[in-house]
Formats: sequence, C-alpha cells, structure tokens
Amino acid sequence: MDPKSTEMINSSASLTGWSDYQLNLNQIWENNSFQRKYFPELKNWRSWNGWDDFSKYVPLTTKQVLDEDRQANPPYGSNFTYSLDQYSRYSRTSGTSGKSMTWLDTQKDWEWMLDNWGNIMEKAGIKAGSSCFFAFSFGPFLGFWTAYEAAVRKGCLCIPGGGESSKSRIRTILDDKVEYLFCTPTYALRLVETARENKISLHKNSLKKIIVAGESGGSSPAIRQMMDQAWGKESIFFDHYGMTEVGPVAYENPQQSGLRLLRNSFYAEVIHCQNLSPVEDGEVGELVLTPLQRIGSPVIRYRTGDLVRVKRGTDSAGAPTFDIIGGVLGRADDMVVVRGVNLYPSAVDNIVRSICGIGEYEVSISESRGMKEIGIKAECNQSVGLQLEEALHDAFSLRISVECLANQSLPRAEMKSKRWTLQNKN
Repeated sequence: MDPKSTEMINSSASLTGWSDYQLNLNQIWENNSFQRKYFPELKNWRSWNGWDDFSKYVPLTTKQVLDEDRQANPPYGSNFTYSLDQYSRYSRTSGTSGKSMTWLDTQKDWEWMLDNWGNIMEKAGIKAGSSCFFAFSFGPFLGFWTAYEAAVRKGCLCIPGGGESSKSRIRTILDDKVEYLFCTPTYALRLVETARENKISLHKNSLKKIIVAGESGGSSPAIRQMMDQAWGKESIFFDHYGMTEVGPVAYENPQQSGLRLLRNSFYAEVIHCQNLSPVEDGEVGELVLTPLQRIGSPVIRYRTGDLVRVKRGTDSAGAPTFDIIGGVLGRADDMVVVRGVNLYPSAVDNIVRSICGIGEYEVSISESRGMKEIGIKAECNQSVGLQLEEALHDAFSLRISVECLANQSLPRAEMKSKRWTLQNKN
C-alpha cells in the first residue's frame, strides 16, 4: 500500500463518529460529576479538531480510577450521566485482573449493545429462526445477557444451558440440532473432553458455528484445528471480543486471521504499556477503547489491559478497518519477561494445544532475586511431556520444564480459565 493510501485510511479513521460523539460529550460534561472531577479537560471539547485532539487532551481512564470512585461512593460509584432511576440493567465484571466491578446501564445503552451483537451475529451467519444454545449459567455476566437478548430480538430459538452438566449440554446440542453454540474457548475444550470421556461422538451434529469470547484462544490456530477435528466441521470457531466496561467490540474478520473492530461503535487506539505513546501497526500494544454511544456510565479512552497487534486497512467496499491480528494476545498484566523473552499466554497456549495427548495445564512463574523462571504442569504422559518441552524450546528458545500429571488432576473452568500463577521465592 502506498503512503498516500495509508494517509487516506488514517485520516478517514480519525473522523469516524466524531460529530455524533461530540453531542454525547456535551451530555457527559453537563451531567456526569465523575467525568467532570477526574477529567476536567473535557470542558474544552467544543474546540477540539477531531479524534487527534481528543487523544491529545483527554487522559486515559483506568480500572483503578473507576474502582477508587466506587470505594468513595458505594455501592456503584458516581460515574452516571443520568439519575439512578434511569438505570435498569446490572452487570458485574469477572474479576480476571483483580476485584470484580459492578456496572449499571440504561435501557438505551443496553439496546446499543444489542445492536452491536446483532452486527456480530449477522457476520456469523445467524438468521431469524436459527437455534442458539448458551452454555452459561445465569448470572451477572454481561456477555451472556446481551448475546441472549440480541438473539431473542433477532427471532432465534434461544436455548439456555444454565444449571446443566457438560454431558447434558452435549446431549441438548446434538439431540436438539443446535446450530450456534455460545461459550468461552475454555468451555469449548471442556465439552470436547467430556464427550471423549463419555464416548459420545460429536460428528453427527448440526452446528454451524461455535461463537466464543471472554478470553484469548478463539483465534488460536491450534485450538481452532482441534475444534474442527472434534466436531467434524471446517472453521467451526467464530471469535468475538468484548468486555463489561465497553460492551461487544469486535468479530472474527473475513480472513479468519483475527478480529475486526465495530468501527461505527468505537474509537480505538493502541498504546505502549509503559510510556503510553501510540504504537505503529504491527507492534504489540495495549488496546484503548472509547464507546461512542454507551454514555449512561461512560468510559473515555479506557485502558482495556488487553495486548493486541493491529493492522489498519480498508474492506471490500473501501471503508476503513481496524483488525486485531491473531486475536487478543492476552492481558498486559499477564505478559511476563523470562530471561529476556516476552511470553504471552496465548502464544504458550497455542504451543500446548498443538500437541496431542494433553488435557488441562497450568503455568507457574516463580521469581527469586529479580529473576523469573517458568514451569508447566500438564495432564499427559512422560513422552508427551518431553515433546511439549521440545516444542516450547523451539518456539521461545527457553528451557521450560514440564511436570506430567495424571488426567483430571487439575481443575476445570466453565467460564474463563486462570492458568497462570506467580510465585515469589525470596
């Protein structure tokens, strides 16, 4: 792509949604005491020249700032653009990177998230009348409720799987000829494992897609290949990305090489984790998001904590695109440097899943006198363990020990997994 074309893409990207968002900034500044207190720069929004000035003058929002506000103003904080009687939806974050956080939404903001889910479902091929199975327990998980209600609104047959065992869920998927399964990548692996343990063949199924989200792994080539083989379908995984604080964000891109941002719904940036400066396309950085229409409890330039590698371009219609290549790499606070090598959970997971004969696994990072070491516990035999050690060494030029455990020795997760632990040895 020549420099002139790149300049046009970046220019059009910087202008997307700016005029509409200015109207929302006005409401936020006039009515939201939290935003006025923590981000007084917002008062100058009328003089800004598009997103470039927005990124220049508005500080980043962090989870720590939001948590401090909630502690100072219990139970929900003060980040509200409207009076509390306008809020009818309650969600709670999973607490992946710390303390769980509650989130309240107005019905208008909720409908905006359902619209985003509608776009994602359209990309996945879901139509009115499609049968959708939701392998989640009913709880305050925003992703479940928004996906479920968006599918209901679309006219799908929606089958809740809350409270069922994994074996029972498999029987429902097969017997009821489910076409679309919603779950996390970890739970998709658990279903395959359960089917194998109970000698249930998955090949006679009606599934068209397994729509996954909630953690990295949905774009992992090794996991995708494993799922294709288990269900006897080609490209059965459909990756999706979102979070409680911002809502549904991205869907699997047409090349099946990562995720594509919902450009009409978000302004996105990628920054260096330490010095917070913008990073170039292709470099790893932290994703920063500004939802354009969710203003009841708004986040502005929100540091997601997710590490991504981005490629900007245009789609077949000439519209600007923002693609997350390879999906989310992992959490910024999960990335570790071991003897000078940056290790991302998704990269290690891809190696582990590429080797047959491994059940669940855990990664332990030990630190002593400022030096980090890494080890893996895996459910496998000694031969497979040696194969994994060799594969890890080939990939990262590190000697990573593998402790082999008996099958079912490690815990299973229905939602997100937490496979990495840090141990201090002083």
